[in-house]
Amino acid sequence: MDSPLLPVPDDIVDGVVDYRNRPALRSKSGRWKSASFIIGVEVAERFAYYGISTNLITFLTGPLAQSTATAAANVNAWYGTASLLPLLGAFIADSFLGRYRTIIISSLIYILGLGLLTLSAVFTSSTSAVSPPPLEIIFFFFSLYLVAVAQGGHKPCVQAFGADQFDVDHPEECKAKSSFFNWWYCCICAGSVVTLAILAYIQDNLGWVLGFGIPCIAMGIALVLYLLGTVTYRYTVSDNEKSPFVRIGQVFVKATRNWRISPSELSIDEEARGTLPHQSFQQFNFLNKALLSPDGVKDEAHICSMTEVEEAKSVLRLVPIWASCLVYAIVFAQSPTFFTKQGVTLNRSVGSSFEIPPAALQSFITLSIVIIIPIYDRVLVPCARAVTGKPSGITMLQRIGVGIAFSIISMVIAALVEMKRLQTARDYGLVDKPDVTIPMSIYWLVPQYVLFGIADVFTMVGLQEFFYDQVPNELKSIGLSLYLSIFGVGSFLSSFLISIIEKTTGSDGQDSWFSDNLNRGHLDYFYWLLGGLSTISAVLYLYSARTYVYKQRHTF
Repeated sequence: MDSPLLPVPDDIVDGVVDYRNRPALRSKSGRWKSASFIIGVEVAERFAYYGISTNLITFLTGPLAQSTATAAANVNAWYGTASLLPLLGAFIADSFLGRYRTIIISSLIYILGLGLLTLSAVFTSSTSAVSPPPLEIIFFFFSLYLVAVAQGGHKPCVQAFGADQFDVDHPEECKAKSSFFNWWYCCICAGSVVTLAILAYIQDNLGWVLGFGIPCIAMGIALVLYLLGTVTYRYTVSDNEKSPFVRIGQVFVKATRNWRISPSELSIDEEARGTLPHQSFQQFNFLNKALLSPDGVKDEAHICSMTEVEEAKSVLRLVPIWASCLVYAIVFAQSPTFFTKQGVTLNRSVGSSFEIPPAALQSFITLSIVIIIPIYDRVLVPCARAVTGKPSGITMLQRIGVGIAFSIISMVIAALVEMKRLQTARDYGLVDKPDVTIPMSIYWLVPQYVLFGIADVFTMVGLQEFFYDQVPNELKSIGLSLYLSIFGVGSFLSSFLISIIEKTTGSDGQDSWFSDNLNRGHLDYFYWLLGGLSTISAVLYLYSARTYVYKQRHTF
């Protein structure tokens, strides 16, 4: 008879340990209890991040006195950096520190960056100059990019660490993990609603010192909450002493080296001999050459294991999906920049004394997400599951494709609304009066924000789950950082596109599409351009999705 003091085998979760480095017990660790702590941390972190980012263009065009085009380009460049730095954060976490420690260190840097940002707002608010001194501007951007560095370590690790709390080999926990990605995004969006509704008003009406200081306090609370859950977490352990980044890098290096060797000089490594199909060397693809070596050479300097090659392939096959989603990321970058600047020109009055902060309209994105995700998870998925027989209802790539379609519609609506805004300005003789409110309600902008939210429910959550699910277990952080890098590169592309259009359309003294006087600009042309690029990108995405071979059991 088994001793009651010993855990039964079914209660031990393979591949993870508890906070004391003992085998983790299913009944005492992980699952929704641990995930709830981590979700709470991310809600607080997103409150801090969006408290800075959503109204950043207003600070740049206000206290820093930048032009609309310059401010939009700077916002996109910062977004891009903040979204690409998770690649570095994931590398540090997966190779050296682990996700738990990386989150703690990133949180401390986050608090420092937000504190310095608050201090920079003190300096800026105390100057009477039209444009602050260069030293103050440098200090502000140093603080801002320190926040980006912190976010780069925090973002890929927190979500991966949260998903690690569920055992994919356990039927009930596997189903819970699929719902985790939906509720994760729903909760952080619910927190963002508070951010957009409250902080935007504080920044516009009570000052930037308080507007930046509150996110700093929120980040401190997030760190405390995270540490409180330490005893409940599951911590992933690796049986391989090599860093996953090093292993994948070696595959490409060795495949390149063997590419130069003639077929007659090569032999197949014994491990690969039983797994590769019986076909000529010329039929092997590029990475399979990492399984080959000069005849008689069996040391690691020339060959990789089959497992290492498969890891490299799992990352490489994500590239077409990654590339075909870049235009979606360019579209995604417009809501905190030009959408906000449009709102400034419109009638924002509510009653006799209150005006809606333009950045607060981004709350319609998050409100749409908060409303639609429960409907998707509890109604649409079960209905689709009954038809398709798939646990998730529809595949991850189908979900992403639906969101891309909604993003195209959002650009069409945005272009039509901007045409209406420009026509109203002409009808009332306000073309050359940019400081006069156009007699058109700000609520005209709501549909494009709502469509952004619907697109996010499908594409954003779909991308998160896809890039987490389709990489090896030891590369979950890098998978999520690759997903984030889509929006980093997309933001840089948006910044580059804005700069090119600004120079092209604003030459010879003409008003550019992004004129500081938006009544003389043509944001509608820009939105039509993005709609066209999105349509082309959607066609490429459909081809990539249909030819993609899922890891394990999924089919498109």
